[in-house]
Parts: sequence; C-alpha cells; structure tokens
Amino acid sequence: MATLFVTAYHAILIRWLSIAAAVFALDRLTKHWAVEAMQPYQPVPVAPFLNLTLVYNPGAAFSLLSDAGGWQRWFFAGFSALVALLLLVWLYRLPRDQVWVPIAFSLILGGALGNLWDRLAIGFVVDFIDVYYGQWHWPAFNVADAAISTGAIMLLWGALRPVPKQ
Repeated sequence: MATLFVTAYHAILIRWLSIAAAVFALDRLTKHWAVEAMQPYQPVPVAPFLNLTLVYNPGAAFSLLSDAGGWQRWFFAGFSALVALLLLVWLYRLPRDQVWVPIAFSLILGGALGNLWDRLAIGFVVDFIDVYYGQWHWPAFNVADAAISTGAIMLLWGALRPVPKQ
C-alpha cells in the first residue's frame, strides 16, 4: 500500500496553491453574483469613481480582439491554460525561501484559471468592475483581472527593487 506524506516543501507549495484557489473561488463567486444580480450594461453606482456594470467580454484584457469573430475564445483559452501550466511548474521549482515571487505567481495563476473557466464554460469573460474619472472609464474588469494585474505589478516591483547587500 502506498503511503502519502507531505514534506515541508509540499506544505509550502500547498500554501501557494491555496492562494491561487482562493483567488479562483472569489472570482467565481463574484462573477456568479454579478450575473444573477445585475442587468448587462446597466451601471450601478457605488462611489463617485466606481460603478458595477455587467459586461460580457469575448476578447482579452481591455476587450482586445472582442470583435474578432470567435477564434479568439480558443486562442485565449489555450494561452491561459499554457500560462497556468507554466506557473505551476515555476511554483514547484522556486526555492523554498522565496515569498514575494510565489505570491505573485499564485495571484496570476488564480486569475488565469478564473478567466479560463469563463472562456471554456460560457465563451466569454464576465467583467463587472467599472472604475472611472469624469467621462473617462477604464475598461471593465473582474477579480481575476485584478489578481493578474496585482501579481504582474509584484513581479515588476520585485525585479526593479534594489537587492539588499549581504
């Protein structure tokens, strides 16, 4: 009979995957709420700079290629799956003492899986967060997009900050 044991390294890996799972779950819950509670393209004011507006996005970030005819669904789904797989491999290979990079990867992984789910299940991504200033509106986004952006900013910050001298 095979025995299952968790090494200290696997416990750390589980921590990073738990962050990705939490992002995925929060993304799924908020998208489900948005679809059930809101009407498409009808803004719900929340603050002087924030509306909740249900939008269906068949494209990529900022609605890139949203009117491309349908092929983009499978392209972006494949790209998201590839990114998720690469992030899993990188998470597994990262040194145990790193914290910043695995958190960033975990945020990106959870977000990529959240948007991948939408593309595979319904053919488009559900967006609902509408940030604006005056008449200028940032493209609508969701929790997955926010996690991906936060993770990317963390990676950039980690790459650009000075390395402390030993």
